[in-house]
Amino acid sequence: MEIDVFEAINWPADMTPSQSPIHFTNELEVAASPETIWSLLVDPKAWPDFYPGVEHVQLLDGHDSLRLGTRFETNLAGQDVFASVQEFEPMTRIAWGGYPKASDAAKAYHAWIITPTPTGCHLWTEETMQGSFWIELAKNAPDGFWRTRETARGARQGRHRGWWLSYRMRSEGAVGGERQ
Repeated sequence: MEIDVFEAINWPADMTPSQSPIHFTNELEVAASPETIWSLLVDPKAWPDFYPGVEHVQLLDGHDSLRLGTRFETNLAGQDVFASVQEFEPMTRIAWGGYPKASDAAKAYHAWIITPTPTGCHLWTEETMQGSFWIELAKNAPDGFWRTRETARGARQGRHRGWWLSYRMRSEGAVGGERQ
């Protein structure tokens, strides 16, 4: 039976796509195990290698990797962001929600779902953003705000080596769940 991925995200009631003016989705087939994909997602030191615009991730709770409830700071769309892991099912799904430090009234929620396939896994990510801060940022600097999403879309369509291709190369270059 095929899963409707839109319904598979466990959205907080106030962050559903229908209530969010900004909503992104991306997906990718990866020739890597769910364990390998998971190891990249929960390792904040790996993010700058595959996640455009992310220069740093700092865990705030003394953990070495993400886990349920982990609070962290990172940068997204050129903004410093505070977030916490709100969903955590190893090898299957992880999601975090947060807000830009410049405006705690703005919110974002980002979910990842990993589904095993005969050749590796299907990776689905979806993000919603709310608040005038994100909307104004998108209006005032659309190139910087949308660049990572277009890079991901272009890589998925084979136009250029972007985020998804970087993610694919990094994860598929791993052996036995360990990155090279």
